[in-house]
Amino acid sequence: MVRANNYSLSCILLVSLTFCFLSSLAFVGYPHTEKCLLRQATFGMVFTLCVSCILAKTVMVVFAFMATKPGSSLKKWTSPQVSYMIIVCCSLLQLLLCIMWISTSPPFQQMNTESKPGIIVIECNENSSIAFWSMLGYLGILASISFIVAFLARRLPNSFNEAKFITFSMLAFLSVWVSYIPASLSSQGKYTVAMEIFAIQSSSWALVICMFLPKCFIILFRPHMNNKEHLLGKNKAQK
Repeated sequence: MVRANNYSLSCILLVSLTFCFLSSLAFVGYPHTEKCLLRQATFGMVFTLCVSCILAKTVMVVFAFMATKPGSSLKKWTSPQVSYMIIVCCSLLQLLLCIMWISTSPPFQQMNTESKPGIIVIECNENSSIAFWSMLGYLGILASISFIVAFLARRLPNSFNEAKFITFSMLAFLSVWVSYIPASLSSQGKYTVAMEIFAIQSSSWALVICMFLPKCFIILFRPHMNNKEHLLGKNKAQK
Protein backbone atom coordinates (compact mmCIF):
# COMPACT_ATOMS: atom_id res chain seq x y z
CA MET A 1 0.00 0.00 0.00
CA VAL A 2 2.87 2.37 0.76
CA ARG A 3 4.39 1.75 -2.67
CA ALA A 4 1.00 2.03 -4.39
CA ASN A 5 0.37 5.46 -2.84
CA ASN A 6 3.70 6.93 -3.93
CA TYR A 7 6.22 6.36 -1.15
CA SER A 8 8.48 9.34 -1.91
CA LEU A 9 5.62 11.84 -2.10
CA SER A 10 4.13 10.47 1.12
CA CYS A 11 7.48 10.98 2.89
CA ILE A 12 7.72 14.57 1.66
CA LEU A 13 4.13 15.14 2.77
CA LEU A 14 4.84 13.76 6.25
CA VAL A 15 7.92 15.97 6.61
CA SER A 16 5.98 19.04 5.48
CA LEU A 17 3.16 18.20 7.92
CA THR A 18 5.71 18.03 10.71
CA PHE A 19 6.87 21.53 9.82
CA CYS A 20 3.22 22.65 9.65
CA PHE A 21 2.74 21.62 13.27
CA LEU A 22 6.01 23.26 14.28
CA SER A 23 5.20 26.51 12.45
CA SER A 24 2.59 27.33 15.09
CA LEU A 25 5.45 27.72 17.61
CA ALA A 26 6.55 30.85 15.73
CA PHE A 27 3.30 32.52 16.89
CA VAL A 28 3.88 31.67 20.57
CA GLY A 29 5.93 33.80 22.96
CA TYR A 30 7.43 37.26 22.87
CA PRO A 31 7.11 38.87 19.40
CA HIS A 32 10.76 39.49 18.57
CA THR A 33 11.55 41.44 15.41
CA GLU A 34 12.96 38.38 13.63
CA LYS A 35 9.93 36.33 14.61
CA CYS A 36 7.54 38.97 13.30
CA LEU A 37 9.49 39.15 10.04
CA LEU A 38 9.47 35.44 9.27
CA ARG A 39 6.55 33.76 11.02
CA GLN A 40 3.88 34.35 8.35
CA ALA A 41 6.29 33.59 5.51
CA THR A 42 7.32 30.35 7.24
CA PHE A 43 3.69 29.39 7.76
CA GLY A 44 2.87 30.11 4.12
CA MET A 45 5.82 28.17 2.74
CA VAL A 46 5.39 24.98 4.80
CA PHE A 47 1.66 24.81 4.11
CA THR A 48 2.24 25.47 0.41
CA LEU A 49 4.74 22.60 0.33
CA CYS A 50 2.19 20.38 2.06
CA VAL A 51 -0.71 21.27 -0.23
CA SER A 52 1.57 21.03 -3.29
CA CYS A 53 2.40 17.44 -2.32
CA ILE A 54 -1.31 16.65 -2.07
CA LEU A 55 -1.94 18.32 -5.44
CA ALA A 56 0.88 16.25 -6.98
CA LYS A 57 -0.60 13.05 -5.50
CA THR A 58 -4.02 13.99 -6.89
CA VAL A 59 -2.68 14.64 -10.38
CA MET A 60 -0.70 11.38 -10.27
CA VAL A 61 -3.88 9.44 -9.38
CA VAL A 62 -5.64 10.83 -12.45
CA PHE A 63 -2.65 10.32 -14.76
CA ALA A 64 -2.10 6.76 -13.51
CA PHE A 65 -5.69 5.84 -14.34
CA MET A 66 -5.73 7.60 -17.71
CA ALA A 67 -2.41 6.01 -18.69
CA THR A 68 -3.90 2.50 -18.44
CA LYS A 69 -6.20 3.15 -21.37
CA PRO A 70 -5.06 1.63 -24.70
CA GLY A 71 -3.06 4.05 -26.80
CA SER A 72 -2.78 6.61 -24.02
CA SER A 73 0.08 9.10 -24.32
CA LEU A 74 0.01 9.96 -20.61
CA LYS A 75 2.40 7.23 -19.48
CA LYS A 76 5.33 9.62 -19.65
CA TRP A 77 3.48 11.94 -17.22
CA THR A 78 3.26 9.30 -14.50
CA SER A 79 6.97 9.48 -13.65
CA PRO A 80 8.05 10.82 -10.22
CA GLN A 81 9.80 13.75 -11.90
CA VAL A 82 6.41 15.20 -12.89
CA SER A 83 5.18 15.20 -9.30
CA TYR A 84 8.42 16.81 -8.12
CA MET A 85 8.06 19.46 -10.81
CA ILE A 86 4.53 20.27 -9.60
CA ILE A 87 5.77 20.65 -6.02
CA VAL A 88 8.71 22.85 -7.03
CA CYS A 89 6.65 25.12 -9.30
CA CYS A 90 3.84 25.62 -6.77
CA SER A 91 6.25 26.24 -3.89
CA LEU A 92 8.41 28.57 -5.97
CA LEU A 93 5.50 30.91 -6.71
CA GLN A 94 4.64 31.15 -3.00
CA LEU A 95 8.31 31.78 -2.24
CA LEU A 96 8.33 34.68 -4.70
CA LEU A 97 5.22 36.15 -3.04
CA CYS A 98 6.85 35.91 0.38
CA ILE A 99 10.11 37.45 -0.83
CA MET A 100 8.22 40.36 -2.40
CA TRP A 101 6.29 40.84 0.83
CA ILE A 102 9.38 40.82 3.07
CA SER A 103 11.41 43.03 0.73
CA THR A 104 8.75 45.70 0.04
CA SER A 105 6.52 45.75 3.15
CA PRO A 106 8.17 43.64 5.85
CA PRO A 107 6.22 42.83 9.02
CA PHE A 108 7.52 44.57 12.13
CA GLN A 109 7.15 44.73 15.89
CA GLN A 110 4.83 47.42 17.18
CA MET A 111 3.59 48.76 20.52
CA ASN A 112 -0.19 48.79 20.62
CA THR A 113 -1.61 51.33 23.08
CA GLU A 114 -5.14 51.44 21.69
CA SER A 115 -6.54 47.94 22.29
CA LYS A 116 -6.18 48.18 26.11
CA PRO A 117 -6.07 51.68 27.62
CA GLY A 118 -3.19 52.12 30.03
CA ILE A 119 -1.43 48.96 28.83
CA ILE A 120 1.24 48.71 26.13
CA VAL A 121 0.80 45.53 24.09
CA ILE A 122 3.81 44.48 22.04
CA GLU A 123 2.66 42.61 18.94
CA CYS A 124 3.54 41.88 15.33
CA ASN A 125 2.18 44.09 12.59
CA GLU A 126 1.91 42.34 9.22
CA ASN A 127 2.36 45.76 7.54
CA SER A 128 0.69 44.72 4.27
CA SER A 129 -2.72 43.09 4.51
CA ILE A 130 -2.73 42.69 0.73
CA ALA A 131 0.45 40.60 0.85
CA PHE A 132 -0.87 38.48 3.72
CA TRP A 133 -4.19 37.73 2.05
CA SER A 134 -2.45 37.13 -1.28
CA MET A 135 -0.28 34.49 0.39
CA LEU A 136 -3.29 32.91 2.08
CA GLY A 137 -5.36 33.22 -1.11
CA TYR A 138 -2.73 31.43 -3.17
CA LEU A 139 -2.72 28.64 -0.59
CA GLY A 140 -6.51 28.47 -0.89
CA ILE A 141 -6.29 28.27 -4.69
CA LEU A 142 -3.93 25.29 -4.50
CA ALA A 143 -6.21 23.57 -1.98
CA SER A 144 -9.29 24.29 -4.11
CA ILE A 145 -7.66 22.85 -7.24
CA SER A 146 -6.66 19.72 -5.28
CA PHE A 147 -10.20 19.39 -3.95
CA ILE A 148 -11.85 19.80 -7.36
CA VAL A 149 -9.52 17.35 -9.13
CA ALA A 150 -9.80 14.80 -6.30
CA PHE A 151 -13.59 15.18 -6.19
CA LEU A 152 -13.88 14.50 -9.92
CA ALA A 153 -11.54 11.50 -9.61
CA ARG A 154 -13.14 9.98 -6.51
CA ARG A 155 -15.11 7.39 -8.49
CA LEU A 156 -12.23 6.07 -10.57
CA PRO A 157 -12.30 2.25 -10.54
CA ASN A 158 -9.75 1.47 -7.83
CA SER A 159 -10.14 -0.62 -4.70
CA PHE A 160 -8.18 1.95 -2.70
CA ASN A 161 -8.65 5.21 -4.54
CA GLU A 162 -6.60 7.84 -2.71
CA ALA A 163 -8.62 10.61 -4.35
CA LYS A 164 -11.46 9.93 -1.89
CA PHE A 165 -9.22 10.68 1.08
CA ILE A 166 -7.70 13.71 -0.64
CA THR A 167 -11.24 15.05 -1.18
CA PHE A 168 -12.06 14.76 2.52
CA SER A 169 -8.71 16.22 3.60
CA MET A 170 -9.01 19.25 1.33
CA LEU A 171 -12.63 19.78 2.36
CA ALA A 172 -11.59 19.82 6.02
CA PHE A 173 -8.59 22.05 5.25
CA LEU A 174 -10.66 24.60 3.34
CA SER A 175 -13.42 24.55 5.99
CA VAL A 176 -10.93 25.47 8.72
CA TRP A 177 -9.40 28.38 6.84
CA VAL A 178 -12.69 29.70 5.47
CA SER A 179 -13.92 29.81 9.08
CA TYR A 180 -10.71 31.57 10.11
CA ILE A 181 -11.22 34.52 7.73
CA PRO A 182 -14.32 36.13 9.35
CA ALA A 183 -13.04 35.26 12.84
CA SER A 184 -9.71 37.00 12.25
CA LEU A 185 -11.35 40.08 10.73
CA SER A 186 -13.60 40.52 13.75
CA SER A 187 -10.84 40.23 16.37
CA GLN A 188 -7.53 41.86 17.21
CA GLY A 189 -4.36 41.35 19.17
CA LYS A 190 -3.64 38.07 20.89
CA TYR A 191 -7.05 36.66 19.94
CA THR A 192 -6.18 36.83 16.24
CA VAL A 193 -2.89 35.05 16.94
CA ALA A 194 -4.66 32.40 19.03
CA MET A 195 -7.15 31.74 16.23
CA GLU A 196 -4.37 31.41 13.66
CA ILE A 197 -2.57 28.89 15.89
CA PHE A 198 -5.84 26.97 16.26
CA ALA A 199 -6.38 27.03 12.49
CA ILE A 200 -2.82 25.79 11.85
CA GLN A 201 -3.16 22.92 14.31
CA SER A 202 -6.69 21.99 13.20
CA SER A 203 -5.91 21.97 9.49
CA SER A 204 -2.69 19.99 10.07
CA TRP A 205 -4.50 17.35 12.12
CA ALA A 206 -7.26 17.19 9.49
CA LEU A 207 -4.67 16.39 6.82
CA VAL A 208 -2.95 13.77 8.97
CA ILE A 209 -6.21 12.03 9.89
CA CYS A 210 -7.79 12.08 6.43
CA MET A 211 -4.63 11.20 4.49
CA PHE A 212 -2.88 8.66 6.72
CA LEU A 213 -5.30 7.21 9.28
CA PRO A 214 -7.14 4.93 6.77
CA LYS A 215 -3.83 3.60 5.44
CA CYS A 216 -2.40 3.00 8.92
CA PHE A 217 -5.61 1.20 9.92
CA ILE A 218 -5.33 -1.20 6.97
CA ILE A 219 -1.59 -1.75 7.45
CA LEU A 220 -1.95 -2.46 11.19
CA PHE A 221 -5.37 -4.11 11.52
CA ARG A 222 -6.25 -5.39 8.02
CA PRO A 223 -2.95 -6.85 6.73
CA HIS A 224 -4.83 -9.20 4.38
CA MET A 225 -5.89 -6.11 2.42
CA ASN A 226 -2.32 -4.86 2.15
CA ASN A 227 -1.27 -6.83 -0.92
CA LYS A 228 -0.97 -6.23 -4.64
CA GLU A 229 -3.89 -8.51 -5.56
CA HIS A 230 -6.33 -6.67 -3.32
CA LEU A 231 -5.18 -3.21 -4.45
CA LEU A 232 -5.59 -4.24 -8.09
CA GLY A 233 -9.02 -5.68 -7.35
CA LYS A 234 -8.09 -9.20 -8.47
CA ASN A 235 -9.65 -10.76 -5.39
CA LYS A 236 -13.02 -9.29 -6.28
CA ALA A 237 -12.62 -10.36 -9.90
CA GLN A 238 -11.92 -13.95 -8.87
CA LYS A 239 -14.99 -14.04 -6.66
